[in-house]
Amino acid sequence: MEYIPRLKEEYQTRVKKNLVKEFSYSNTMETPRLQKIVLSRGVGEAIADKKLIDYAVDELSRIAGQKAVATLSKKDVASFKLRKGMPIGAKVTLRGHRMYEFLDRLVTSALPRVRDFSGIKPDGFDGRGNYNLGITEQIIFPEINIDKVNRISGMDITFVTSADTDKEAKALLTELGLPFKKN
Repeated sequence: MEYIPRLKEEYQTRVKKNLVKEFSYSNTMETPRLQKIVLSRGVGEAIADKKLIDYAVDELSRIAGQKAVATLSKKDVASFKLRKGMPIGAKVTLRGHRMYEFLDRLVTSALPRVRDFSGIKPDGFDGRGNYNLGITEQIIFPEINIDKVNRISGMDITFVTSADTDKEAKALLTELGLPFKKN
């Protein structure tokens, strides 16, 4: 018997039915689904210290459970002493089982560790059904050892869905367990 992540199974059994009922889709294939989750982190100080990129890649790899890659600058910016091709950040793209496992860990263990947490802001949608979430401290993830962190920094998490509208995407993410603030 093959392993299926808890949230993926919940999506297939409960969430799809609720979305079909709420938006009255004629076909179950029309229901929006989570396509990928992208974790990214900018490390502007890496221009002076190249080790910071290695730390960022290592931390993102621990959080995601998948190897992160360094992102390179696309052009020269003289005022920042930045040259084309220099590493200035890190990112990792999660799909499939790892995506659902990460989302489960984010909702059940990481977000409740945020100080004074009252829900995530519902205004991070981009108009095309994708949601962007900013996290200010990477130490909310249990995979990160606080004693080995050299600098507390944040990251961006992008949820890419197949939804056409923000309303459908918000309904999908709410059904999957993301705790949005009530307006």
